[in-house]
Formats: sequence, C-alpha cells, structure tokens
Amino acid sequence: MSEKKDMEYLKNPNYGFIRGVTSLGINYGQVGDNLPTPDKVLDLLSSLRLTKARIYDTNPQILTTFANSNIELIVTVENQMLPVLVDPQQALQWVSTHIRPYFPATKITGIAVGNEIFTDDDTSLLGYLVPAIVSIHGALAQLGLDKYIQVSTPNSLAVLEESYPPSAGSFKGEVSSVMSQFLQFLSSTGSPFWINAYPYFAYKDSPNKISLDYALFNKNPGMVDPYTRLHYDNMLYAMVDAVVCAMSRLGYGGIEVRVSETGWPSKGDPDEAGATVQNAAAYNRNLLRRQMRNEGTPLRPNMRLEVYLFALFNEDMKPGPTSERNYGLFQPDGTIAYNVGLSALATSSSTSSASISLTSSATKASKVEYRSLVSWMFAYLLTFRVVMRRQH
Repeated sequence: MSEKKDMEYLKNPNYGFIRGVTSLGINYGQVGDNLPTPDKVLDLLSSLRLTKARIYDTNPQILTTFANSNIELIVTVENQMLPVLVDPQQALQWVSTHIRPYFPATKITGIAVGNEIFTDDDTSLLGYLVPAIVSIHGALAQLGLDKYIQVSTPNSLAVLEESYPPSAGSFKGEVSSVMSQFLQFLSSTGSPFWINAYPYFAYKDSPNKISLDYALFNKNPGMVDPYTRLHYDNMLYAMVDAVVCAMSRLGYGGIEVRVSETGWPSKGDPDEAGATVQNAAAYNRNLLRRQMRNEGTPLRPNMRLEVYLFALFNEDMKPGPTSERNYGLFQPDGTIAYNVGLSALATSSSTSSASISLTSSATKASKVEYRSLVSWMFAYLLTFRVVMRRQH
C-alpha cells in the first residue's frame, strides 16, 4: 500500500472499532501441529465472509498474509511479556516491531494485553498489567495509531465474586484495586471491557442445578432478576450484565462490554457434562440467531452485544481435558466439525422463514462444494446484518 493510500486509509472515519459493524467475529487459535497455513485460513475466512478475527500472538506470517484483506484483527501480547512492556521504551519498541510494519495494510484494530491476567495462576503478573497497558497505548499515541487501535485485556468470568443475579455482580476484593485502575484507563480511552464468557463451564460444574436449555439459548422460562425485574432467557446475557453491574459498583457505568470468547465444546471427557456435538451445534446456532437480531442484553437493550466465537479450529496440542481440543467449528483439514443448522425469520411480514444447514461428512467434501455451501450460509447471514464475536 502506498504512503498516500496509507494516509487516506487512516483518515477513513469508518475504520476501527465501530459499534454496529456487521460481521461475525471468531478466535483463530494456533495451538496445533496440523493446522492450515495462514493463506489457507485467509481463504477460509474470506469464503465465510468473515471480517473480524482474534489471534493470540502477533505471528508475523499471519499479519503479512492478512495484509490488504478485509479482515480486522485483534492481536495479543503474550502474558510473559508484561513485565518487559511496563517500560515505555520497550513498549515503543514492541509496537514499532510488531504493529507498525503491518499497519494499516493489515487491519489491526485491537491489542489484547495478556489474556485472563486477573485470574492467572502467576499472581505476580497482575501488578504489571495496567502499567503495560498504559505503555502500549502511549506507544500507539506516539506513533499516531491510538485513534485506530484499541487496547484492553480479556478477562475470565472468574474475576467476579458474585454473578447471580446479574444485579449482584461484583469483582473479587483481591483484584478491586487494580481493577479500578484498569477501568479508569478504559473509561478515559473509550476502550471496551473484554470478557471470556462460557455458559458451558457453569453447566459442567453444576449440571443438576443449571438448566441446559438456559445455557444453550434454547426455549426456557428463564429467570427474573429480583432487583432490576429484568427477565433473562439465557446465561450469556446474564453473565455480561453481571460484569456491567460489577463495573458500576466501582463507579464505571459507561464502559462497553464485549464478549472476546464464547463457545461450546463438541467432545469432552466422561466427567465433562454437556460436551457433545448436539449441544455445541445448538449453542452456536442459537447464538447466531441472537446476533442476527442485533440484540443487546436486558440491561443494555439498545447496545448490540459484540461477540467473538471460540473457535475456528479444533487444536490438537492444547493441554487440559478433552474439551479444550474440541471447540472448533472446523477440523484442521477444513471439514466442518459438526452439523450447524440455522433458521432465520425476516422481520418483514412479506417474507417467509428460511433454513440453512451445514452438514458434516466422514469424508472431506470437494473444495468447490464446501466453499459454495459455507459462502451461501454467511452471505445469507450478512443479508440480515449478522454480527458476532478463548489459548488458543
């Protein structure tokens, strides 16, 4: 991209994090030894008409390959880098090396500084989080990029002391001091609070107490928050609103919450209740339906909830239980991991309902047939202005 086009691109007011952009966000993890090369991943994302993705590093091969595409990328500073990046000069060098050479040809729209630092086993990292975030933002500002690239950090729902009912949402006391500093940064820069929210974990831990239909967005009676009197018919929205209430308790009521990860595993160990193909398909299908409606949560009904789905591929080298290696919509060879059905009712009375289904196969479908099918599905979703959004 020429320097002149660079400047024209940077001046484009529609560039960056803009509420209401119609796209499906997805997490592109790379913890596998059999994953497609970045150029094949780009082809897949393009065939799906996807325009937003999140990666868990700043892989130069990915950043180079994605140049001059329409994919907006959130990149990640690895957790172990935080102590180094507290130093503003080190942060400037990091941005100059990992961001500036690729931007704006590669549409980097966000930097995730670490992942789930507030609840990381290495508690020493927490003290470095906000200083590192401030240094990264300062480096972007020094290079004139802060208007186009937002800085935040994804958080586990375990950062909450209370999450039920949503109005009782509050952060754990041991992180409240650093959390207040972090929220002050988000408020002053207009950046979002990113949450990794998994109804699956809640159901797996208490399958006899939590309604599976409530966790999967299936039809169910739901629950009414006794304090706000708001009705919740799914767990994800309740989780998000619990975060909103927790921030409000610390005096920050205007920060947008975005779901940086959510998903459901299609396979698990015997003690992982609910990790089945059927439930994974139901969760993702129902979430897509909600996104097609541009829904907000009960507490913020007029603010469309931005969601990034986890994940693009099954990743065979991820440690932990079997479920960790089975969140993908796709197998590494590009075949669909499981059946996904999607029905959509148009709002106009003159239109009828339509149904689209992606069907998995024991053998790999031909490239042309595969791309045609998935392109049809996502072209359809975009017609109805679909929007969507874990290591990965």
